[in-house]
Order: sequence, then structure tokens, then C-alpha cells
Amino acid sequence: MYKSTRDASSKQEKAIAKSLNARRTSNSGATKFDKGDLYVGQEWLIEAKTCMQPKKSFSIKQEWLQKMKEEQFATNKMYSALCFDFGDEGQRYYIINENTFKQLIELLDKQ
Repeated sequence: MYKSTRDASSKQEKAIAKSLNARRTSNSGATKFDKGDLYVGQEWLIEAKTCMQPKKSFSIKQEWLQKMKEEQFATNKMYSALCFDFGDEGQRYYIINENTFKQLIELLDKQ
């Protein structure tokens, strides 16, 4: 389906950027000053993960979440989320920490 992991990741990041009105980082966050894969507004860092080929399951690595937290701190972002899909260009899912989830619940309950 894709020639390389970079191709799959780039396509996913472009789709996320369009969906969330986000800015993709330079070289997928591999530069010294631009970390993470995407920035949404001033407060959010998004780390994106996808598969080369469609799968029915997807494993989340603790090291991804730890690295995302470190990059969130390094970029002075208030929030972070890990975005993943099953390599099928279908539904995307976002993983946030418990504290952010609690804030989201409070915010939605006030509406």
C-alpha cells in the first residue's frame, strides 16, 4: 500500500492537520526545536502513529506516551494527545491522560 513508513505517516499527518486545522512540524518533529508531529492552536501537541497496512489491532507503547509528555514539556504545550488509526484511512482515535480527560468531562458537563 505505502512505499515507506514515512509515506504512511505523512499521509496521516496531512489528514489530521486538515481535520483539526493543525500545523505539521518540520521533519515530523525530528528537529531540535520543533517536537511532536502536529500543533493545534497554542496549547496542543499531537503525536501521530499509523500502520503500513490495515490491521485489526494496534499496540500502544509506553515509550511513545513518555516521549510525548517530554515533548509537551519541551514545547511548553498545555496538552498532548497520541493520535492513531488502524492503517485503513478510517476513524482516528486520540489518547489523552486522565487529568485532561477529567477537564474535558468538567467542560462538557457545564454545557
